[in-house]
Amino acid sequence: MHIAIPLYPRFTALDAVGPYTVMAFAPGCTVTFVAAARGPVTDDRGSLTLQATASYGDLPHPDVVIVPGGAGTFDALGDRALVDWIAEAHAHTRWTASVCSGSLLLGAAGLLEGRKATTHWAILDLLAQYGAEPVSERVVTEGKIVTAAGVSAGIDMALTLLAQAGDVETAQAVQLAIEYDPQPPFTAGSPKTAPEGLPERALALLT
Repeated sequence: MHIAIPLYPRFTALDAVGPYTVMAFAPGCTVTFVAAARGPVTDDRGSLTLQATASYGDLPHPDVVIVPGGAGTFDALGDRALVDWIAEAHAHTRWTASVCSGSLLLGAAGLLEGRKATTHWAILDLLAQYGAEPVSERVVTEGKIVTAAGVSAGIDMALTLLAQAGDVETAQAVQLAIEYDPQPPFTAGSPKTAPEGLPERALALLT
């Protein structure tokens, strides 16, 4: 199974690297970072660069597409090469997925009309602009479209895909191999549980 993860300027690193790690550990999976052109693409912190080893034209029909989000998503919505590649690839994929604000790019490609979808809590309402029904859940599966909430939820989404693609045992084996056993020190990972005033401080970190 060939998985393509498109990169664009100011993507969020964990959105791409989390699912990459899960899928790359799975037997029979190949993961390729793609971009408009082969070469380096820098994340939204400006301090980490990943290498796209293929262009969109090099890999038009992957089995799975996983679109990351990030601060650069809103600029990327106007990138016709990226949006058109997502739409074209989707016609041939087994699954088309997103992490965080990457779901907005699925919307821009016309893939969310009439579907439930999720994204980062800060922009969840924006999904309605694309005809989607915003859902505040960690991972949402609608047919072959799978959307994940913010950043770290991409790991959950990738494990979900593995379970659907093969079997639960394989997904569980990967989960154990990467020791994905979240035990956060705080209950501040959701606006529902975060202390008063913390969502505003978190939003300031995203800009």
